[in-house]
Amino acid sequence: MASHSDTLVVFFGATAGANGGKLGSDEREIILLVWQIVDLHEKKVGKLHRCLVKPDTLELTDQCKEDTGLTAEDLVEAEPLDKVLQQFQQSVSSEVKCLGRNSFTLCVDSPHVIRQALHPEASKKNLVLPECFFSFVDVKKEFHKCCPNASPVQKLTFTSMLEYVGLPAVSEQSMGEMEVSSMVQLTLQILAEPYSKQTYVVNVFFLSSFSSKTEPVDSETVIRARGLPWQSSDQDIARFFKGLSIAKGGVALCLNAQGRRNGEALVRFISSEHRDLALERHKHHMGSRYIEVYKATGEEFLKIAGGTSNEVAQFLSKENQVIIRMRGLPFTATPQEVLSFLGSESPVTDGGEGLLFVKYPDGRPTGDAFVLFSCEEYAQNALKRHKQILGKRYIELFRSTAAEVQQVLNRYMSAPLISTLPPSPMMPVSVLTTPPYLPAASSTRDCVRLRGLPYTAGIEDILEFMGEHTVDIKPHGVHMVLNQQGRPSGDAFIQMKSPDKSFMVAQKCHKKTMKDRYVEVFQCSTEEMSIVLMGGTLNRSGLSPPPCKLPCLSPPTAYAAFPTPPSILSEALYQPPLLAAPRPHQTITHSPAHTLAYYPPQPHMYMNMNMNYTAYYPSPPVSPSTVGYFAAPPGSVAAAVAAQPHPAAAAASSVLPQHGALVRMQGLPYNTGVKDILSFFQGYQLQPDGVLILYNFSGQCSGEALITFHSEEIARRAVAERSNHSFYGQQVHLVLCN
Repeated sequence: MASHSDTLVVFFGATAGANGGKLGSDEREIILLVWQIVDLHEKKVGKLHRCLVKPDTLELTDQCKEDTGLTAEDLVEAEPLDKVLQQFQQSVSSEVKCLGRNSFTLCVDSPHVIRQALHPEASKKNLVLPECFFSFVDVKKEFHKCCPNASPVQKLTFTSMLEYVGLPAVSEQSMGEMEVSSMVQLTLQILAEPYSKQTYVVNVFFLSSFSSKTEPVDSETVIRARGLPWQSSDQDIARFFKGLSIAKGGVALCLNAQGRRNGEALVRFISSEHRDLALERHKHHMGSRYIEVYKATGEEFLKIAGGTSNEVAQFLSKENQVIIRMRGLPFTATPQEVLSFLGSESPVTDGGEGLLFVKYPDGRPTGDAFVLFSCEEYAQNALKRHKQILGKRYIELFRSTAAEVQQVLNRYMSAPLISTLPPSPMMPVSVLTTPPYLPAASSTRDCVRLRGLPYTAGIEDILEFMGEHTVDIKPHGVHMVLNQQGRPSGDAFIQMKSPDKSFMVAQKCHKKTMKDRYVEVFQCSTEEMSIVLMGGTLNRSGLSPPPCKLPCLSPPTAYAAFPTPPSILSEALYQPPLLAAPRPHQTITHSPAHTLAYYPPQPHMYMNMNMNYTAYYPSPPVSPSTVGYFAAPPGSVAAAVAAQPHPAAAAASSVLPQHGALVRMQGLPYNTGVKDILSFFQGYQLQPDGVLILYNFSGQCSGEALITFHSEEIARRAVAERSNHSFYGQQVHLVLCN
């Protein structure tokens, strides 16, 4: 911003700690202010003013005492900062009026005194600064502009600048007076000619905005703040960086895997100069917490704050809005019910247009929503409804940001991906050579169930918990039970060598402590363990078989009594997703050898579950949601797979019948059924049971399927003719598998 003011107020400040180029970096309070008025038009100089400021903490560093010549005793009788600022305003206004002027501009030797000392301290003490402290002229930058052949701005000193223009050095010895007198001489020398001076502005407010993933972001302008209180908002972060100019929409709060804030934020500033000043606030305090500040990249910022959704862009296009996030809404909640819940005292911007419901890719509601309010008062009224009831559920409300809207929408709307990478290098080859076995269902009570485990507990913790009884565990006999998100459920099953051993463990280990939590230990049978590992539950009324999420794809007696022989489980670190094929309804005659279809891990079917278990003694974790098998009737595709050998590097063709040609179908809608795919390939001859839909761990279509055609010629024709065609509004891609 250009300034044409002929009246400057040369201003200088010092703190009780670091000064000079490190001013404000240690959060110490201001103890000295010095100023003097300069009339450039008349070339007159006003009276030099020097005021001591009493800090809240009367402690001065040794370096400060040496630089300023002040002691704590000198500050006892001084006025606090708010009083001194009032004196400054009154004194300057009176002198400017006497000069016949009606405005003035501050002139400083560096931005530190304004941006790093005065504004942060005023913000912490809730002081309202006079308007004059929101713009200033930097005398060193003006000098460099007038004398470009001089040293860089960072290396300029008052002595070197005065020497460069042929002026004598100032003789005053006291800190503050010398700096102000030197700046007065320089301003009269280099700014006397009428020309536009560069005025730097301190932003008053932070503005939220929509960020696009295609927007270029300079990595030299981004920092990462760590250690934030979980309830902090973007405005709280802007207040922490008070005095610095954050780019519009430049605060992105980071979320963890559960969609909750993790105490980190990425902040984008308008320039690298402001970023460098922000880095000097490393370990400054927000309330009672210190905040770590590090460099970050533009790519990291866009990963958190960037978005591509037109719906989000339209929602966030209304500027200067307060965003509130609602969590825990009933899935049947309508916009009108939400508006009624918030009440008339907190009207939503544009009514229903100010509501954004978060949904899964298939359109199902997640229970989250974002709401826009036009002012802080309405938002505060809405927050008073926190944990009040809507329908039969209590609703959580808390402040949110534009970047959080992007993150939540991106997380829920992103399609579940199936990696095309080869098996993880973390997989020891030797593990695959000796796969463990799930024992035949039996009523023999030679197992124990551990309930109430800490969620951080691993196999090593369980072995330590078992103590002397560890020697009685069967090989591959420890089974960690994970939930559908792949995280520990707090349960585990252990197979012992005999019922007597399991009885002793249940007696001696019941309610022993593991990591400050007591763990319940119950004796149970192999049958009960098998039911839980297949997704069922154990309760006081007996056994509850696992729910059949795909009734049309599973035989009606899939879980009846579990009279099964040992069935192979994969020890792969990443278990394959569930595969299901259409099967005709038929009555199954139980035989001594029911077939369990095993789907060996294939390179194109890995689902990253992030199971960070590296110890495989006595077995890797096994979870009902990661076991890739269903009971299958004889003659089906699944049964054909079960009859196949299990080499460590099985080919993709082992999942399907050997005859015909395999095609991979990608980009399917998430409510796709087998009939939809058969209709899409009407006119092409498919193998019986030739459609395999890949499902994720929550039992939903993953967006991919494997199709077996009668011959390679038919498969190639289908790929050529049907690839990239529309499938219920979505473009699907076909790939011929070798």
